[in-house]
Amino acid sequence: MISERIKSSAKKLTSAEQKLVRELLARPREAALGTAGDLARSVGVHEATASRLAKKLGFESYALFRDTLRQEFIVKTDPAGWVRNTLATIRGPSILRELIEQEATALTGLSGFITDEALSTAAAALTRARKVFIFAHGNAEALVVLADKRFRRMGLDTVVLCGDGRDLAERLAGLEREDIVLAFTNRRAPRHWAALAECARATGTPTIVVADAVGPSLVPAPDHLLFAPRGGSGDAFQSLNIPMTIMNALILQIAQLNEPRSLDRLERVGKLMSVLDAP
Repeated sequence: MISERIKSSAKKLTSAEQKLVRELLARPREAALGTAGDLARSVGVHEATASRLAKKLGFESYALFRDTLRQEFIVKTDPAGWVRNTLATIRGPSILRELIEQEATALTGLSGFITDEALSTAAAALTRARKVFIFAHGNAEALVVLADKRFRRMGLDTVVLCGDGRDLAERLAGLEREDIVLAFTNRRAPRHWAALAECARATGTPTIVVADAVGPSLVPAPDHLLFAPRGGSGDAFQSLNIPMTIMNALILQIAQLNEPRSLDRLERVGKLMSVLDAP
């Protein structure tokens, strides 16, 4: 996988090559369909830099590098392809049973990727934060909606990072060292991840990422990474059950670490609901 090659070569990459990596992870389809010159121009570096990057990642030429990008990402960024590939692998008459088996396998293996210590450390960081800035792009945005609601019920102050670059800039203007950034990402790095991570680093704000298998290849790397593969193959349909389970574990870990405050807040929310929802 391209992501694994990037991870193993990350320390050897120059700043210009790291720019190229961030660009191709954010927009792999464009990189796969374009030339070395197109990729280089997109971040303002020389075309030779793209060729050197391909060789550092173990490819004899940029053409071979681009072919691998096409094989790995063109299908992966095609929703119709995901469903088509999934249907092609259904072995029996029951789609539901097949999906249950895939999700059960992924959920059973989840604890092998995320330790209790890593979960507790991330939850403690969220508990200490003045504000939690929550970010995602694409299908993972559904997780932001749920996280925002549940964090607020637990008494955490949240800021949802959404929209285009201008909207993100307006919301990020209030980011401070005492805050924390929580991002959700699946399949590939979100478009604005690199800029968001650099902004957090400049402010001294810690970052947490909940991700699937793409997590270890994120550049820049987050301060706290909670990742595990989702059910099904990477070039087929995949649900949000794994990242949602990770998020639910975070919620419960926060409640355990800060039990009196969390439960008092939830009881107050419950009482207000009974009053405001009364006919």
